[in-house]
Amino acid sequence: MAVGGKQSDQTGAGNAITRDKVFELLSNHRRRYALHVAKQTDGASELSDIAEQVAAWENGKAQSEITSSERHRVYTSMQQTHLPAMDRAGVIDYDNGTVTLTEQAADLDVYMDVVPEDSIPWGQYYLGLAVLSGAVVGAAGLGVFPASVPDLAWAALVVALFLCSGLYHVWQSRQLRLGAGETPPDVET
Repeated sequence: MAVGGKQSDQTGAGNAITRDKVFELLSNHRRRYALHVAKQTDGASELSDIAEQVAAWENGKAQSEITSSERHRVYTSMQQTHLPAMDRAGVIDYDNGTVTLTEQAADLDVYMDVVPEDSIPWGQYYLGLAVLSGAVVGAAGLGVFPASVPDLAWAALVVALFLCSGLYHVWQSRQLRLGAGETPPDVET
């Protein structure tokens, strides 16, 4: 469908972006970095500011240390390729060097479940926690533990483990979202 004279990559049903398009958009680090910068600002972001920050992250330098050629290389790439692609997908509005996130940008968060190098995936963690909890409840049911500790206490322990794990998982996921921290989660520091 055409929107404002532009060809759109959105689907018709509620203008939801397709999964394939999401993966294509997020497959490039410059687009992820640009989204990160845009999410950190309230309202509109300027292409020059985005390009400068992305160049700094790519080169592992402070913004004040990047060269004009490093900045220009990123600026040109953003202007000609990355921002127009995100605009066509409906994730941003890109007009005259100004980038504004759309409501579609929030839909990308679900695809950005970042697992830090020193961590295990949450699915594996919860599987292990379920096995451990099942063993504790089973052992309590068979009377393996001292009778002075009621079975309900063991069940409460299992619930507390899942509650604490869930709360930590939610907190960590929010910390690793694009736009939540100083740098994007996948920037090498």
